Amino acid sequence: MEGTGHGMDTGRYEVQVNNQMNQVTIGSYLAQRLEEVGVRDYFAIPGDFNLSLLDELLKNPRLKMINCCNELNAGYAADGYARENGVAALLLTFGVGGLSAVNAVAGAFAEDLPVIVVSGGPNVSSLVENRILHHTLALPEEGDKFVLSVYKEITAHAVVIREPSTAAFRIDEAIRIALSVRKPVYIEIACNLAGAMISKPNILTLTPTRQSDPGSLQKALKHAAAFLNGARQPVLVAGSRLRAGNAAGAFKSVASKCAYGVACMPNAKSFFPETDPQFIGIYWGSASSPGCREVVESSDAYLFAGPIFSDYTTVGFSALIQPARLVEASPERILVEGQVYHGIVLSEFLEGLASRLNSNATSLDAYLRIKVAATVAPPVSCGEVSLSTRCLFHHINECLDGTTTVVAETGDSWFNGMDLHLPEGCKFEIQMQYGSIGWSVGAFLGLAAANPQRRVIGLIGDGSFQMTAQEVSTILRYNCSGIIFLMNNGAYTIEVMIHDGPYNTLQNWNYAAMVETLKGQSAILSQVVRSEKELVAALKKSKTFKGLTFIEVILNRTDCNKALLGWGTAVADYNGGKGKASG
Repeated sequence: MEGTGHGMDTGRYEVQVNNQMNQVTIGSYLAQRLEEVGVRDYFAIPGDFNLSLLDELLKNPRLKMINCCNELNAGYAADGYARENGVAALLLTFGVGGLSAVNAVAGAFAEDLPVIVVSGGPNVSSLVENRILHHTLALPEEGDKFVLSVYKEITAHAVVIREPSTAAFRIDEAIRIALSVRKPVYIEIACNLAGAMISKPNILTLTPTRQSDPGSLQKALKHAAAFLNGARQPVLVAGSRLRAGNAAGAFKSVASKCAYGVACMPNAKSFFPETDPQFIGIYWGSASSPGCREVVESSDAYLFAGPIFSDYTTVGFSALIQPARLVEASPERILVEGQVYHGIVLSEFLEGLASRLNSNATSLDAYLRIKVAATVAPPVSCGEVSLSTRCLFHHINECLDGTTTVVAETGDSWFNGMDLHLPEGCKFEIQMQYGSIGWSVGAFLGLAAANPQRRVIGLIGDGSFQMTAQEVSTILRYNCSGIIFLMNNGAYTIEVMIHDGPYNTLQNWNYAAMVETLKGQSAILSQVVRSEKELVAALKKSKTFKGLTFIEVILNRTDCNKALLGWGTAVADYNGGKGKASG
């Protein structure tokens, strides 16, 4: 009997050991899932509600924590990281941390970027006991709900984990939704549960595999192909939601088969190679590159793939896009001559269309005829006189190569950036739909962290920089290389052109000296330039410098891209009720 009893005890012990081997903490479970979907770095701000969770994430040696200066900047960094990497993670503390990041997360939602927002939450026991907690609104019965209610408005999915039994499912569900709809999600984990044990992650495909409804797809393809093949001068236009639909490759296939002239909307610049013979420029209504608007708007059929027709992208809804001539292909629907088709994967639609379209180079030929007449002479040398934006961007263009990613801040940098001629492989990032000034400093960090093999060039105005300047400290802390061009003209230039007033004038900083104070133990090459000669010398030094180069460029207050003048007037008119939509 003793032997039997001993054997039973051994069996119980083996079961207990096996159970322990098959378990991980909730924090470790989350870390593994983040790793599985491709996250290698996560952006974090510590706070007492998330410290235990951060401890668990740090146990995963394949994930790197990047500590930012504040939650807003960390959110912008996650935005940039998701653009390059496909998905990003943002770790916050409850209440003050979560709400500080709201603007950045809302921007990621608007821009179709899957950012997994994870927040520590109040101790479950404190909620049961109805106690007033710090970082809350001092309302015991509602103290834990206000952050969740906010995030429900700016994410595709928001969930609170307060019991271990459902943690695995809730984490997996949130991540799957983020990747499926290409939007942020919010996961809040009670601070006393980060180390709670649950079963280890099973093999699970979190990346969605969507398929089109066969009947709807075939009808849409037949209709679109007949319409486009029947047109005299069809044209193809890339939109920013090609990224959300994972359809940039399929778009290029369509272009190569149909031989149409190909334009990009401003927030899709670089989505189609500007070195391709079919490229006809940036279509941006009255702010379009020379010749592009005339060709697009005179065409009798245009296929817009992944567009967002907003007041910004249509210049106050003044773009002359006629619904009767439009094929609109988006991740949610296909629209042909007013007929809507649902249940179709954008990439499958474009791939199917490629084999059905007749070759027609009429729009490209029309552009090439206009292009010859519209050729502009290169800018003359600035010499020793003050530096103009036109001269500056001529030299910035010379810095670009196939390993460069340009990040353009909201403002005049948008318009000057549009004039850059990108070499093969060069990428261009812009936050045009949400347009939050200051975004680019954090985005620079995120883009650099996501792919250290690429060199990031930031185009940032002084007004925007004052919003988020401290994140240069994090860029230096993690040895991110690249160049930040700080345009110092003492004003919010984009606001000056939309509606000027004393509120657009800035307190001028000594920017180059300021960033020197942020370097800690890191190296930075920081310089002020006022002339072409000084600019050329600074750029020459930056070529051999391994860290961050910061170039403060002194410009005149009203020296802006000419396209901004008309764009600002059109947007101001629309904001003032003078504009009306067309198309």
